[in-house]
Amino acid sequence: MTTSTDLHPPYLYPDYKSTRLRAPSEPPVRVAPSPLEAAGPAFPKHFVKASEADLTMWGQRAPLGEKMVLVGRVLDEDGQPVRRSLVEVWQANASGKYPHPVDDHDAPLDPNFLGKGQVLTDDEGRYRVVTIKPGAYPWQNHAFAWRPAHIHLSLFGNAYAQRLITQMFFPGDPLLAIDPIFNSVPETGRRLLIAALDLEHGLEGVALGYRFDVVLRGPRATPMGL
Repeated sequence: MTTSTDLHPPYLYPDYKSTRLRAPSEPPVRVAPSPLEAAGPAFPKHFVKASEADLTMWGQRAPLGEKMVLVGRVLDEDGQPVRRSLVEVWQANASGKYPHPVDDHDAPLDPNFLGKGQVLTDDEGRYRVVTIKPGAYPWQNHAFAWRPAHIHLSLFGNAYAQRLITQMFFPGDPLLAIDPIFNSVPETGRRLLIAALDLEHGLEGVALGYRFDVVLRGPRATPMGL
């Protein structure tokens, strides 16, 4: 039987070079949560503006790239919806460039794409984000290393201290085979990181739809810590 511990990446995965520097050398120590961590306030509806779920509306005109719609549900281990959960997304632009000073990839920035957004799940645990498909980009982990197209997702519980982070990948991407971040996840969990094409939730003639459900615990838990 698969357990949630079989799905998450290890702290140390030598092929992913930065884990050699940051992985703990001693076993983790369990620390009792503070009252704020255990029972913080829920995020109110007005915490997020509806416009923040559409990353294509940030600039003066439409950003460059392939427009897409990302939908999904946030669920607990019993398949029940996690309501009013804050989902943050961030990503590279269509050229594989982040608007961040440490990104030295020789690719153009898009003045109409900031690459970040957020949304609260509804009463059924559903979220919907409109964006553009991110580009792949080179990195220095190994020879000819390129990160496959991906979108980062951050999920909050009922307090800032309750935060989980994962990455979503696209079906059929040949770069997945050489990506040590994706491959640091045990094989049983990798398929849970790949979105499914969902034409029904796209925009006909405008944008493809993809579905990426997030399960927080249990044998089908989405791998976290990427």
